[in-house]
Amino acid sequence: MDLIIVESPSKAKTISNFLDKNYEVIASLGHILDLPKTGLGIKIDEDKKSFSADYKITSDHKEVFKQIEQKAKKAKTIYLATDEDREGESIAYHIAKALGKDELKLPRIVFHEITKTAILNALKNPRTLDMKSVEAQLARRLLDRLVGFKLSPLLRQKVQTGLSAGRVQSAALKIIVERENEIKAFVSEDYFEFETIFKNGLEASLYELDGKKVEKLSLKDEAKTNEIYQKLLKSSFVVSSIEQSDKSVSAQPPFMTSTLQQLASSMLGYSPKKTMQIAQKLYEGLNTPKGVMGLITYMRTDSLNIAKEAQADALQYIKNNFGDEYAPSKPNVYKSKNKSAQEAHEAIRPSDIELNPSVLKGYLKADELKLYELIYNRFLASQMANAKTKNQSVYIKTDFATFKLSGKKIVFDGFYKVWKNSDKEVFFDLKEGQKMELESLNYERKQTQPPSRYTQASLIKQLESLGIGRPSTYASTVSLLTDRNYVLSDKNTLIPEESAFLIVNYLEDNFKDIVDLHFSAKLEEDLDKIAGGEYDYQDALWDFYEPFLQNINLAKEKKSEKKLVSTGEACPLCSGELVIRKGKFGEFVGCGNYPKCKYIKQDEEQKPQSVGESCPECGSELISRRGRYGEFVGCSAYPKCKFIKKTDKKAEPQALEIKCPECSKPLVKRMSKRGAFYGCSAYPKCNFISNYEPVGKCECGGVLLKKELKKGTFIECKECKKKEELKD
Repeated sequence: MDLIIVESPSKAKTISNFLDKNYEVIASLGHILDLPKTGLGIKIDEDKKSFSADYKITSDHKEVFKQIEQKAKKAKTIYLATDEDREGESIAYHIAKALGKDELKLPRIVFHEITKTAILNALKNPRTLDMKSVEAQLARRLLDRLVGFKLSPLLRQKVQTGLSAGRVQSAALKIIVERENEIKAFVSEDYFEFETIFKNGLEASLYELDGKKVEKLSLKDEAKTNEIYQKLLKSSFVVSSIEQSDKSVSAQPPFMTSTLQQLASSMLGYSPKKTMQIAQKLYEGLNTPKGVMGLITYMRTDSLNIAKEAQADALQYIKNNFGDEYAPSKPNVYKSKNKSAQEAHEAIRPSDIELNPSVLKGYLKADELKLYELIYNRFLASQMANAKTKNQSVYIKTDFATFKLSGKKIVFDGFYKVWKNSDKEVFFDLKEGQKMELESLNYERKQTQPPSRYTQASLIKQLESLGIGRPSTYASTVSLLTDRNYVLSDKNTLIPEESAFLIVNYLEDNFKDIVDLHFSAKLEEDLDKIAGGEYDYQDALWDFYEPFLQNINLAKEKKSEKKLVSTGEACPLCSGELVIRKGKFGEFVGCGNYPKCKYIKQDEEQKPQSVGESCPECGSELISRRGRYGEFVGCSAYPKCKFIKKTDKKAEPQALEIKCPECSKPLVKRMSKRGAFYGCSAYPKCNFISNYEPVGKCECGGVLLKKELKKGTFIECKECKKKEELKD
């Protein structure tokens, strides 16, 4: 029997459906090997300028690996069938290494879609592991570990406890902080704008004044604007010219990762993380009228290529369902603007064009169907004939001013048949020399607006345009910033917290390269060169590490950057100054001479209170204290006596009326040493968990969580991240 090793169980299940009993498919559950969670995990030989990773089988993969190992011993042939990207190539390499096999002798099979045809074709055409891609992924992993483990402790020591830094994460944070600084520094300007409506409700814009084109800030003086207004009220208006042109409008290309995340956000309200989670399911396989199969091609891609067979199927489908005129004379071809795009990959498209969204209505969940429909329609539209429009510009003149009417009508809808046109269609039945009468004329004061804050989607677009990160990193980078509370996501906008400014300012002063956007983009180019065999990965690592280490050593010698606010009080233990500090559990008042003096001021409610009982071990009074995990009762003679009274906090989980979003079982409130948390009553079969209180169900099907943050109390959906502030 032959063994096929993939990453995920659902992918394994789908592939198993296509193969006979001569094949067994098993999932590795991602990387079998990884760097240790504690410690750097990288051996650095400064004499040889070389790096080696201390990869080990992760604790949560030991049982999985035992199963793979047992089946591999009995297998006639072992196929490595992980995803065709650098991450997948690296996972395949780790599997081979862990099995003690020669990685170049194990057949490597790849496919862009999980269909029977694609799988059988891949088995007929195996290749060897792409070691240059493995080295590129290794370089990325080691670079990120070096930055994280060398830089994060410095941030915690010099700036504020609890902070961390990452290579792509820090560049993304700088982009958000810079936009916030632009908004803060923005000075609004007043200007005036005319609202002009002619008879029959025709709205026109002021186009020229005395032969000069009118821009947004052309009218800044109210007296001058009023003078123009008075003159216009007395003026005669006539159609001076009408310009008409025919235009051919082409469809947008099919999706790649970044554009899918952007449009799913703006059209469906999905976060990038949710989009990729749903896309993963669509790719790995779901139930369809044709059985379980992958519905879309691989969703982590920066390519716009389309397989010739898929284009041919799409053209035939278009002819059969819409008519020959809707099919272009030759297939539409799109090229990625990204020079480093992996053109061997495909754009995101449906794996079977016959499975249109209406066919899958009874098979997919609502959010799965919405995303599939978006992908399907975008791809189908990209393969259709251009739409044809007739555009119209009507110029209406007085003796000193010109107004403009813009019209458009669709002559042939083309791809609009599938991808609906959102533009308003209007065409004017006017003639040159025709007199026009005003219905209303007004002007209003307006103000220039600061640039908008980034949304998750627009941040990804900016990262992509700058060449920072890759398709596999966009969603996780943005999620990391919100999960670590460096950025607040409020009504689909990203607002940097105080910690974001502290991190960026410190990195700007001490590690300019880490947050330099061009430097970050160059590192991505270096990784691409490694994958292309143009740059040795050891050289690339050393070229980064040597100056980075110098900066680390210089930063260590500098004085602490922490800005501590004095309370104006003296420390009762050493007479030092009391200051406001920030710790893992929020702000507190402590001695400025820390760590020599460790005094911490307690509020009245935090001071130890007698509970009216005696210690059973030494007879001293028992008091209520507050620790890092909440209140507890202990001996007042501490540290001589370390008795702590046990509580019954963990006794019985408290049942809630809210159902688990993953398995529909009731949710329960539990207690741990860290305090209350909420989980599924079906644990350990279902691992759903939340630190925030579930209070209901969102329209999207996700759980609504009650969050108490610095900026107030909010109700937020765990899935779609929609947020509503609770007022007192």
